[in-house]
Amino acid sequence: MASKVPAADNTLRVLKLLASRKSPTPAAMICTLLQLPRSTVYQLLGVLIEQGFATHYPEEQAYGLGLSAFELSSAYTRQEPLARLGAPLVAQLVDKVGQSAHLAVLHGADVLYIVEERAKGRPSLVTDVGVRLPSHLTASGRAILAQLPKSQVRALYPRPASFISRSPNSTTITDYASLRRELQFTAERGYAVEQGDVTEEFHSLAVAILDSSGWPAAALAVTFLGARVDQAQRAGILEDLKHTADQFTARLHGRRATTRR
Repeated sequence: MASKVPAADNTLRVLKLLASRKSPTPAAMICTLLQLPRSTVYQLLGVLIEQGFATHYPEEQAYGLGLSAFELSSAYTRQEPLARLGAPLVAQLVDKVGQSAHLAVLHGADVLYIVEERAKGRPSLVTDVGVRLPSHLTASGRAILAQLPKSQVRALYPRPASFISRSPNSTTITDYASLRRELQFTAERGYAVEQGDVTEEFHSLAVAILDSSGWPAAALAVTFLGARVDQAQRAGILEDLKHTADQFTARLHGRRATTRR
C-alpha cells in the first residue's frame, strides 16, 4: 500500500539506505537504488543535513550518516536491549577477573556508559551509568571508532578543538593524525588500550561488540589500577574480556556462543 505521506516515507528510505552502507554514498547512486528523481533526493538530503541526520563529504561527493543519526541510535540502545543483554555478562566478567567492567555505546563523539559493574574492594571510577566521556580518550571509544569508516571518524573529529584532554599528563591523542594511528593499532591487535588518559593511574582494555551487519553496537571494557596488574595478569584479563565479548555478540545475533574448553 502506498504511503499517505510520501515525503516522510522517502526521507526514511534515504536515511535507511545511508545507514545500511559502510561508506558514504553519491547522490546519483541514491537516486538509482531508491528509484527517486534527482531533485527529490537533493531536497531530502538537504533536510537531513540541516537536521544533522546526514553529512556531505565534498571531497568524495557523497553522503553519509550525521551525528543526529548516531545519537538516535544510541538513544535506542541505552533504553533497554543492549543493557539488558549485557548486564549479566558484565557481572560474570567482573567475577572472573576481579576488576571493574562496563559496557558503553557511541553517543555523538562521546561514549555513553549503559552498564557499570564495580569489583569489590576496587577504587571508584568516573565511569558510571549515564556518564559521557570523549570517545578518543577511552578504550571503549577507541574500540568502537576503530570499527567505523574513516570518513565517519573524521566527521566526529572535524577540528583540533575536538580533542579534549582530561588528564594533565595525557599526550596520547591530541590530533586527528594521532587518533588515526591509535585506531590502526587497535584494529590490528583486535582490542583497544587506554593508560591514564581518563584518570591517572587507571588503565583499560576494551573490545568492540559488532551487530549482525558488522557495525560496532557497543564496547566492553575492563578498568584497573595499572601499577597493580602485570603483563601476565593483563593477558588473562584480555582473554576473559574477548570471551565475554564473543558471548555478547552471540546473544546480540540470537545464537549460542561457543563454549571454551
